[in-house]
Amino acid sequence: MPGHETAGALRTGLMPIVNAMAATGLVALPGMMTGQILSGVDPVEAVKYQTLIMFLIAGGTGFGALTAVLAGAWRITDKRHRLRLDRLAAKNTR
Repeated sequence: MPGHETAGALRTGLMPIVNAMAATGLVALPGMMTGQILSGVDPVEAVKYQTLIMFLIAGGTGFGALTAVLAGAWRITDKRHRLRLDRLAAKNTR
């Protein structure tokens, strides 16, 4: 499995969640954190919960992107790591 293409695909798959994590708290106030602060919870505690949620979402996104990239690479390459475009065509069931 080629490393450069895999890394590029993973980078592309993770870009949205990384951008969302960068903007959280600076540009946008997430709903859960805002709700906790408005209900009287200590802001530091609300930020801890929001950070935990963001990292859990990022972990799930990373796992999903990694699974999709590795499954795709496994599907379209053979044992000698050659590209097999014939495996992309739909099989005729007739």
